[in-house]
Amino acid sequence: MMIRELPSEQIMYKALVEKDSSFEGVFYAGIKTTGVFCRPTCTARKPNPENVIYFTSVNEAIEEGFRACKICNPLEMNGAAPGWIKELLKKIEDLPEERLKDENLKKLGFEPNRVRRWFKKNYNTTFISYLRTIRLGSAINKIGNGESVTQTAYTNGYESLSGFTEALKNLTGKSPGKSSATKIFSIEKIQTPLGTMYAGLIDEGLAMLEFEDRRMLQTQIKRITKSHNAVPVIQKHKLFDEVEKQLTKYFGGTLAEFSIPLILTGTEFQKRVWNELMKIPYGETICYEELAVRIGNANAMRAVASANGHNSIAIIIPCHRVIGKDGNLRGYGGKVWRKKRLLELEKNLG
Repeated sequence: MMIRELPSEQIMYKALVEKDSSFEGVFYAGIKTTGVFCRPTCTARKPNPENVIYFTSVNEAIEEGFRACKICNPLEMNGAAPGWIKELLKKIEDLPEERLKDENLKKLGFEPNRVRRWFKKNYNTTFISYLRTIRLGSAINKIGNGESVTQTAYTNGYESLSGFTEALKNLTGKSPGKSSATKIFSIEKIQTPLGTMYAGLIDEGLAMLEFEDRRMLQTQIKRITKSHNAVPVIQKHKLFDEVEKQLTKYFGGTLAEFSIPLILTGTEFQKRVWNELMKIPYGETICYEELAVRIGNANAMRAVASANGHNSIAIIIPCHRVIGKDGNLRGYGGKVWRKKRLLELEKNLG
């Protein structure tokens, strides 16, 4: 069963007023004065807080007599790729070297303006920029596997070696010869009952799983890419489907232990803390003091708390299972209300 508890009304109203996209899928707002229900990012004029009722699903809103807003279209899942986009992404994945101009898109059955709008809304980038990073990511992999720079340039759709060299340097900060050691940090969105998350995969493992609204998100990306000599690219990694599948099972209450290969990016001390976190059983919690004792240094509570805060793989490395000695939840990078929901889920289904 999925989590059905909602954040506080104060939090949800603030998200509604600020059109906070991180709450997409978390709640829907029924507007009593108009009889419509909206997604959190609706651009319509905001009602007074007493005129809003909140729902966990569109079905609940409809059952209460509300109709879907025509401005924000809450019946369409925001961020989740519709069938036609999945088809296009599959074509790009199969042929990353292709240059898909408007005439190519039309021949494939896609309306160019519709494609551009979707990429701008969901990836905050242009379709051309998305294609460019995909082609460059493919090129970096080929150079790393021993293909010559010249051959890679032309097989990836570049009309000149100088143009390819400049594009590669802009992306990696290095010349093509030195780019062979650069890795690709593949980033994709995952929709969850607690909001959008970003999964970041590199080599053969998961290096990042963060909620979209985490303040440290960009810091984590920079830290991981610098540590692994990688460049972030919005593209699908071969392990992405498995990450999404296991997360869905976790939120559905049918998975308590993840089996996704992880890549830990941090100091040796931080890695010790994170490995100890993964030993905390599903449905149980410990305090920071106990965690410090478990890693062999009872006086390291502050350092342990700091390591928790630098964890870049939420849920799977369960820093949400560490609470204050007095039972209070304390801080959480994904926000305390999410920590509460995660613990409730695990307690109820553990």
